[in-house]
Amino acid sequence: MADRPQTTMQTLVVGVDAGCRSVLEPLFEDGALPRLESIFDRGADAGLRSQIPPWTPSAWPSLYTGVNPGKHGVFGFLTFDGYDWDVVNASHVRERTLWELLDRRGLSSVVVNAPVTHPPREIDGAVVPGYTAPENPDCHPEGLLSEIRDEIGEYRVYAPRDASGDEKVEWYRRLVRMRGEAFRYLAHRFDPEFGFVQFQQTDTVFHEFPGDDGKVRAVYEAVDQQVGAILDACDPDTVLVVSDHGMGEYDGHEFRVNEFLREQGLVETKKGGEGMPAWSTIAANQLRNGESGKGEAARDPSLVARGLSAGASVGLTSQRIHAALDAVGLADFVAERVPDDVARAAAEQVDFPESVAYMRDRIELGVRVNLEGREPNGVVPPEAYDQIRDDLVAMLSSVETPDGRPAFERVARREEVFSGPYVDSAPDVVTIPADFDQFLSTRVGDGTFGPPTEPYNHKREGIVALAGEGIDADTDISGAHLFDVAPTVLATLGVPAGDRMDGSVLPAVESTGTESYPEFDADAQVETNDGDVEARLADLGYLE
Repeated sequence: MADRPQTTMQTLVVGVDAGCRSVLEPLFEDGALPRLESIFDRGADAGLRSQIPPWTPSAWPSLYTGVNPGKHGVFGFLTFDGYDWDVVNASHVRERTLWELLDRRGLSSVVVNAPVTHPPREIDGAVVPGYTAPENPDCHPEGLLSEIRDEIGEYRVYAPRDASGDEKVEWYRRLVRMRGEAFRYLAHRFDPEFGFVQFQQTDTVFHEFPGDDGKVRAVYEAVDQQVGAILDACDPDTVLVVSDHGMGEYDGHEFRVNEFLREQGLVETKKGGEGMPAWSTIAANQLRNGESGKGEAARDPSLVARGLSAGASVGLTSQRIHAALDAVGLADFVAERVPDDVARAAAEQVDFPESVAYMRDRIELGVRVNLEGREPNGVVPPEAYDQIRDDLVAMLSSVETPDGRPAFERVARREEVFSGPYVDSAPDVVTIPADFDQFLSTRVGDGTFGPPTEPYNHKREGIVALAGEGIDADTDISGAHLFDVAPTVLATLGVPAGDRMDGSVLPAVESTGTESYPEFDADAQVETNDGDVEARLADLGYLE
């Protein structure tokens, strides 16, 4: 890209998904991230306490709206309508974003790769959606994606799903570069007062290559290069580096909540049929994209389906098949060749209409009650609802791991954790793993406890750093919370925080007070209904 004059940007937010001290500090010590380190060195920084649940689709909306999920309405990757589900999108975020509040004050923004922003809402400036968007997302203004590609070349939201190993890491570095190049182009094109650029691959690399320090370093070095280029090109007055949560190794156990609830007589199961997506979702998408298997089974998948169904009757489930194949390195090979309906024929799944309570989505950290009058085939009468929840809180609070440690830090009714008009969209009982060292799973079968499916996963402590104009670098900002980011960003731009926000301005920045903004005028929610997005979530273990 040709050099352009620096912009008049006042505040830049750099989002580093899963960024935390345990990852950053060793890289700082090695001198691997000079531009990011310079922000920490000349500013104020602290750990950033994430919310419940500390996962991308809920935490980033909380960060850029300043409110808890009970006020913005997104609790996980999935949204539910009875027993049906869909992947969340921007229409499910029912509160104004930072850039929408700034727009109301006559300030423009450029936002690149922020999760759960598709389809984008109109503002003065530009929005290029990130995670949970389709590969070719609608952008604002209309036609912007083509314009970006004409200017910088290729622009993608995700890496190709058939990439692997070093090739995949190189794709991660390319995606990081695309974010930086697109942001710099749009910053000069729109010359906004506010900029927001998010890097997702700093999280993804841990899910794909847990414990591989070399691959993690390669991704972070790419981010540092782009941050440096953005700082040089845009010269913002104030810079914030923020993350939605941390990342770390899980030394505890996998606790299979639905298997535990089945033992308590609350979950019923069935073999085959429709239910939550399993590992075989990957295979379904590859076959839909034209990959074909070999042999008689591939020509007639019903033969395999009948065989697996017969196996299921004697305990052969897709979970056990996957575990056995994975142990010898063949799970991915087989997943590429087994149709989705074939694997489902062997899957042991929760029978939602017949169960009393169940975990639908491990990411939302909670148990849902099959309530009569709310769910299509609810079995729990309204008069028994509170007692069922009390029973769930009591039984789950008492669960201990095989080594005698509590499985949960806290188990509580949803209204004790969340507040706002959308609390009813949360799971009925919230389950917070102890130290985020216990891995929760929706699986049934194979026992109540086992080794964590993913050796690295999300931790509660992220990171925040502030530097530049109007920042008191000597101020102690320990105790910073995810909800504090939005009011702090607004304060750097001289804009009052919204009185519905749950956070407050960090003490390194002078507060500009609060203001009562009009209630959010929620548009109709739209479907995501994108099999490729679903498959990518399954790839990363977000859908079991």
